[in-house]
Amino acid sequence: MPKMKTHSGAKKRYKVTGTGKITRRKVNKSHILEKKPSKRKRRLSGSAEITGGDRARARRQLGI
Repeated sequence: MPKMKTHSGAKKRYKVTGTGKITRRKVNKSHILEKKPSKRKRRLSGSAEITGGDRARARRQLGI
């Protein structure tokens, strides 16, 4: 059986940390930013850890 290929969309969106956690970029920070308060935009910056059932899906897509 051939090797499983990594999901191209997943490898662009997720990053695996040194401890094995999977991080993602927070949503709602790509466009239509003018009407959003600065406080909200600051809160949305940075990254978040993938938790719950999405973690298993992300691991499978990344081939981990």
